Amino acid sequence: MNALRRILALVRKEFLTLLKDPKSRMVLIVPPMIQLMVFGYAASFDLKDIPYALYNEDGGQASRDLMARFEGAPAFHRVAVLNAEQQIAPLVDRRDVLMVIHLGQRFSAELLSGGGAPVQVIIDGRNSNTAMIAMGYARAVVDGFNRDWRAARGLPNLPARLETRAWFNPNLESRWFFIPGIIGMITLVTTMLVTALTVAREREQGTFDQLLITPMRPAEILFGKALPGFIVGHIQATVILLIAVFWFQVPLLGSVPALYGGLALFLMSGVGAGLLISSLAVTQQQGLLGAFLFMVPAVILSGFATPIANMPEAVQTLTLIDPLRYFLVILRKVFLEGAGFAVLADQYWPMAIIGVGALGLASGLFRHRLY
Repeated sequence: MNALRRILALVRKEFLTLLKDPKSRMVLIVPPMIQLMVFGYAASFDLKDIPYALYNEDGGQASRDLMARFEGAPAFHRVAVLNAEQQIAPLVDRRDVLMVIHLGQRFSAELLSGGGAPVQVIIDGRNSNTAMIAMGYARAVVDGFNRDWRAARGLPNLPARLETRAWFNPNLESRWFFIPGIIGMITLVTTMLVTALTVAREREQGTFDQLLITPMRPAEILFGKALPGFIVGHIQATVILLIAVFWFQVPLLGSVPALYGGLALFLMSGVGAGLLISSLAVTQQQGLLGAFLFMVPAVILSGFATPIANMPEAVQTLTLIDPLRYFLVILRKVFLEGAGFAVLADQYWPMAIIGVGALGLASGLFRHRLY
C-alpha cells in the first residue's frame, strides 16, 4: 500500500507539472490539432476532380450517350475536345488532363451490330495510385452504360470494352511512383533531425557559451552547423537513389545533374528550416518536437501519397511553402519522364526562395539569441 501511495503521489506530481507548465500544455494541444487538421483535409485518396479530354471519331448516338455519362459523373471534368491523335501527347505531358477517352470511328456501328466496341482510355501513369483510382471510376461509368444497353436490347455480351494505356508507367508499378518520393522524404527527415538539434544540443550541454568565445563569427558558426546536414543529405540521397535504380529497377530516364541541382536547393530549404527550429529550441527535446511538427505536415502536403489537386484550395495554397512538394515533382519527372534543367526550372526557384528565406530567418534569430 505504501508503494502504491508513493507511485500515485509521483503520478499526481507529474500531472501537475505537466498541466502547470505552459509549454507542456502547448505540446499536448497544438501539435495533435495541427496534425489532425492536416490529415483530415489533405490525406484523402478520393478523386474529386478528374480532368479528361475527349477524342470522339464516331459522333453516333451510342458514343454521345456514353460521353453524356462521363459528363454527368461528378468526378469527371472535361477540359478539351480533340480532333487529332497528335493533340493527345501534349495534354498528358503537361498534366492538363489525367486521361484521354478515345472512341473509334465505328464505335456506334459495332455496338448496333451486336458486337463489342472498344473504349480506349489513355491515362497518365506517373502517379500509379491516382491512375488506378481514375481507371476504377471510368470502369464504373462504362459498366453502367453496358448494363443499360444490354437491358434495352437483350444482348448477352458486354457492348463496350474498356482498353487502357498508361503513359510513363505502362504497368502502373506503384514502386515507380513511391520509391523516388521516398528519396525526398527520408532525406528531409535526416537533414531536419541533424540540423534541428545542433544548436539546441550546444545549449543543453552547456558548450554554447564556449563556442561564442572562439574567434568564429556568428555567420561562420551558423554555416558550420548547416554544412553537416547538407553533406549527410547528399550522401543519403545518393545511396537511396542507387538502391532505387539497381535494386528496385526504377528507371532513371532524365538528367542526373538536373536531379542533383534540385537536391541541393531542397537540402538548402531543409537545412534552413532545421536551423530555424534549432535557433528557437532551448533543449534537444524541443528541437526534436519542432522537427517532427514540421515534417509530418510537410510530407502530407507534398503530394507524396495523395494528389494536391484533391485538397481544399486553402490547403493547396499552404503547400506552396513546402519544399518537398517541388522536389517530389523533380524526382518523378527525372525518373519517369526523362526531364532536364529546362523542364524543371519552375520547380527550382520556389525552393531557392524558401531556402534563402529560412536561412535568413535562422540567421536573424541566431544573432538575436546571442545578444
